[in-house]
Amino acid sequence: MNTAFSRRALLVGVALLSIGAALPAMAQDKPVLRFSAVFSEQDIRAQMLGQFGEAIANDFTLEPYYGGNLFKQGTELVALQRGNLEMGNIAPQDISNQIPAWSVLTSGYLFRDAAHLRAFFDSELGAEFKKMAEDQLGIVILGPTYFGIRQVGLRGDKHITTPADMAGIKLRMPGGDAWQFLGMALGANPTPMAYAEVYTGLQTGAIDGQDNPLPNVENMKFYEVMDQIVLTSHLVGYDLLVISKTAWDAMTPEQQTAVQTAATAAIDMSQQAHIEREAALLDQFKAAGLDIYEPDVAAFRANAQKMYLESAMAADWPAGVIDQINGL
Repeated sequence: MNTAFSRRALLVGVALLSIGAALPAMAQDKPVLRFSAVFSEQDIRAQMLGQFGEAIANDFTLEPYYGGNLFKQGTELVALQRGNLEMGNIAPQDISNQIPAWSVLTSGYLFRDAAHLRAFFDSELGAEFKKMAEDQLGIVILGPTYFGIRQVGLRGDKHITTPADMAGIKLRMPGGDAWQFLGMALGANPTPMAYAEVYTGLQTGAIDGQDNPLPNVENMKFYEVMDQIVLTSHLVGYDLLVISKTAWDAMTPEQQTAVQTAATAAIDMSQQAHIEREAALLDQFKAAGLDIYEPDVAAFRANAQKMYLESAMAADWPAGVIDQINGL
């Protein structure tokens, strides 16, 4: 009697242990989506990723890495292509390095605001550009992540009115030809520097200024080592929330729909939060003592557009694309 009971207890115990051992394996069956971005955990876009991760949590585990801790700025796209990363927040400039036609989407004074940006990517023309990236780079673009209109922030008290006033100014720009050309189109001496090094660069005088949307200036505390903000409004700042085609194709159609829906909702939230934050930061930075003013934006726009249209980049742009985007 005791022997039979002991045997039954042993069998029950073994069964329970087997179930317990299977649970972690079942949990591990949920695909992991590693996400890499250069922005910090304090960024509104980190909240965007948090919302996105919660929305897809039934099917996927999102592992976000911020501050360039997993992959440095500009290397995320290659990591996606090599299968070392599933998701990323990719700069359009990085795409243009591999698809020259994309350089038009990095040009100064192209998009008017966040709504114009979204209208483009939701259009048939936008779908053509997204298809280029999918076919040639192996990435699926879930949408543009607006993070504000880029403005010039400077040390010192030199007043800027036209691009000619920017001559000799060492303006930090991200690495890559598209970014460096934008700096030249503003009249400055573009200086490549990693995002994480900009604060120290301003503090030590290694650079004279930087260009970023106001929320980035707040997140990275650049305002502490700047004296003025010149409202050039030269570029609608956006990156692209992307997923590798390999990870995308491994999903069921239902999962793809759910991921896209979650991404769109998270992008909507982030975009609205950035627009509201930009308006509030103008007053905040003025109160902090920064000189904030608008230069001759028409002169900056005319100079930039002339340089772009006369550059070798324009030869790779689809015919009539500027007029089509302007007409959206």
